[in-house]
This record gives sequence, C-alpha cells and structure tokens, in this order.
Amino acid sequence: MAAGARTQADTATRVVVMGAGPAGLTAAYELMKHDVPVVVLEQDPRFVGGISRTVEHRGYRFDIGGHRFFSKSQEVEDLWTEVLGDELLTCGRLSRIYYRGKYFDYPLKATNALLNLGPVETVRCMSSYAWARIRPVKNPKTLEEWVSNQFGHRLFSIFFKTYTEKVWGMSTSALSADWAAQRIKGLNLSEAIKNALLPQKQGKQRGAVITTLIDEFRYPRFGPGQMWERVRDLLLAHGDEVALGQSVEAIHHVDGRVTRVTAVDASGERRDVTGTHFISTLPVRELINKMDPALPEPVRQAANSLKYRDFLTVAVVVNRESVFPDNWIYIHDPTVKVGRIQGFKNWSPYMVADPKTTCLGLEYFCFEGDGLWSASDEALVELARRELAQLGMCQAEEVAWGVVVRQPKAYPVYDDVYKQHLSVIKEYLDTALPNLSLVGRNGMHHYNNQDHSMMTALLAARNIALGTHYDPWKVNTDAEYHEESRITDADMSGRLVPTLAPVEK
Repeated sequence: MAAGARTQADTATRVVVMGAGPAGLTAAYELMKHDVPVVVLEQDPRFVGGISRTVEHRGYRFDIGGHRFFSKSQEVEDLWTEVLGDELLTCGRLSRIYYRGKYFDYPLKATNALLNLGPVETVRCMSSYAWARIRPVKNPKTLEEWVSNQFGHRLFSIFFKTYTEKVWGMSTSALSADWAAQRIKGLNLSEAIKNALLPQKQGKQRGAVITTLIDEFRYPRFGPGQMWERVRDLLLAHGDEVALGQSVEAIHHVDGRVTRVTAVDASGERRDVTGTHFISTLPVRELINKMDPALPEPVRQAANSLKYRDFLTVAVVVNRESVFPDNWIYIHDPTVKVGRIQGFKNWSPYMVADPKTTCLGLEYFCFEGDGLWSASDEALVELARRELAQLGMCQAEEVAWGVVVRQPKAYPVYDDVYKQHLSVIKEYLDTALPNLSLVGRNGMHHYNNQDHSMMTALLAARNIALGTHYDPWKVNTDAEYHEESRITDADMSGRLVPTLAPVEK
C-alpha cells in the first residue's frame, strides 16, 4: 500500500479511480475535498499525469505532446491556480505550419499567407473558399467535407490533409466531421482573416474566445506533470492512496454493481481493491474487455470496434541556444515522417538543464506494432537527427543525444461509425452498472483537451460525494456543461453545491 494510504475501513463510501491522468487525479482531488476516501491505481511505475505527464531525462524535461493551460471554464482555471499558484507561468503562444520550405503562421495571418503562397495560389485558394461558401456540402459527415466548408477545398488540401492523415493514418474522407468540429470549432477562413487584420477587443469574455486563436496561456514552470505531481502529493498528505505500477487486470461486478478491481504489479503480485463507487479513465475497449464476468456480446463487439492512434516522441538535445521561437511547428511536408515538433524551452526556460542548449520533441504518429513503433530507440533518434537536418532546422551533428517515449492509445479515433459503437456501450453501462463512471479522453473515447477531461471528472466526483445527478457526457470540448435546464443550487439533502449554469444555445 502506498505511503499515506487510509485505514478508514468503516467509511461508508470508498471510491476506486482507475488511472492517474488529469481526469483520474481531478476526480480524486474533488473527492478529497469532500473527505471521501479514494484509491487511485496507475499503471505507470514512475509518473502520474497520463499523456499530460512530464518526463525527465538527464535534467531535461519534456511533454508527451504540448499542453496549454487555457480553458473557457473559469472553474478549471481556478483549480489550476489553487493547485500551483505562482508556479504557473504566462506563456506567449506561437505556432506555425511548415509547408514547401516556408513557415505559415497559425492561426492564419493574411500578409504572411499571401507572401508565402504567392498571388496565383492565393487567388486559387480564395476562389475555392468563395465556392465553398456558395455551394457548401450540406450536413457534412467527414472531416474533409467539414473543413472544406470552412476553408475551401484548396486550403484544406494544402494545410489540413497531409498533416491530418499523418496524425490518423487514414484518409480524411474516412474520419468523422466531429473531430474537426470540436478541434477548430468557431473558426473559418473569414474569422481567421478578421482576427489577423482587426485589433482584438479588450475585455472579451472567456467563453466567447475561439480557443484556436488565443495568443497566450499558462504553463507550469516544470511542465504539465508538475500539476499532477502536486495533486498526487496533496492526496497522499490527506491520507488517500495513489498506487503506481498497478495495472488493472479485472473489474469484478455482481448483481448490477462493480464490487472490486484486481490490480497486478510488475512482479506479478495481485491485489484486490474494493469500493462502493468506481471511476474509470481506461480506454473504453480495455475497460469492457476487463469486466468479470464478461459483458454481453453486443457490448464487447462495440468496444472491440473502437480504434486508437498511438504516437511516440523523440526528444533530442540540440547544441544551440535557440532553434526556432515557436511553441510547436506542424510539419506538412510529406517527405518526412515527423508530424509536429515541440520546442520545450519556448514553453518554459526551466525545461532545459543547460540554457545554452535546446530540447526539441519530434512527434511521430503510428499504430502500436507498426514499423515506427517497433523501431529501436537508436534508429528513431537517428531518424529525428536526419529529419531535423532535412528540414533545415539544425545540422545533424548538432543533435547531442535523444530519448524515445512511446504513448499507446494517445488518440481515440473518430471514424464514421465510432458514435454507434460508443452509444451501445454507454447505454448498457448506464443501466447495468450505475456505480461505474467513465471520465476523460480515453475513458469516454472523446478526443479532448485536459480541461474537458477535468470537468467530466469533477461532475462524476460530485455525483458521488454530493448525490447530484450531473451527466458528464454533456460536457462539451470547451469544458462547458450543457443541460436542458438550470441545475438547482442545492442537492437532494439540501446542502449547497456549485451550480453549473446552462450554456446559451
């Protein structure tokens, strides 16, 4: 049992949280505030934070992807401040697209785009956009149709198709429009040009901001993992348990309720963890296949039909004080395999051990078991070295060393049938196992940012601690809670609880 574990065996409510990522730890933190005993089980033997962890190697820190701390939800922003306070730095946002040897600002800046594309290509793109506005695809079902409606097919082909197909390993015509709608919601070409040309109004409400267009955000001094390491420490100090190196092997249920979880460590030792309520951030497919006894065949078939995209980061140290000024750069060049490059020093100068060097994270999107995933670490570092040189970012010999981190199931895939499969699973679990709550990105098969994951976890935890009846599935990707009518200020016992007002439709 981890240090700080409770011994309150006589407490009526006890919650088992599966996964110590942003969702799992947020749920545990909220339960701690209400003095509800909680046990968190995490497969990783060293790190908490899930995909939002910060890995440290030789004094250099790097993210598994980049994680901006910005939310339209003031409640989430306040939680971050409550946990880290002055350890949250304000970071200017700069990201660009690398295409045909040139850098394009993202979001779009009109002058930059015109100069880079040239007058002929600009006319073609604007004509394509005008046609899309006149003759849009009605009820777009695929990512290609949705983005083409917003930007025109020619700009889609230049700035979205190559990168998106790198990320997902499948055609943009096979991806659901849902993914594009939630990732760049509220943004189209005219909105991007307007934001580039017109001065921004001061005092704009947080909820009215288009997240894609924000020009600054907060970031922990030592990376996003610092947030979740702090939450872990608070839980342990309170007497709750955060058990690392504990892989969930089976989830046992009897008479319509989950009763215990069997976890196994690296040595093969098993332990049973009982509880009254269970919160899962496990990938939905994994969760369903670990249920004991097995769930009905249609539910298992639906779960096994859900797909995931994996990726790996090759973090390299470059013997240069600066390589580029960006937080990250999207690589739309089809001649290289890298999809995106993070400049961790540009997020926080405290991420590097030696200020005369730079740490870059080259992100490669793949499927677990394919050629990239299975390549040796040495081969991947050498690939990163070659591609940095090919892109003209540094000389190959300037790359001093590198390290590889593989991240399975980084992205739930939004293909054209995922909604139907997810609906089968959700409807079954809602009625058959009401003391099991699903939260977070993989827990809900919902590609989102960490603030969305956190809000779903907050609601699930409050339902347990306060007896409320929030539906985490009604949280949208802006971490706003949608409900048909305003939720009352008091729960059924009469105690005051935080109110989540409905969003204006």
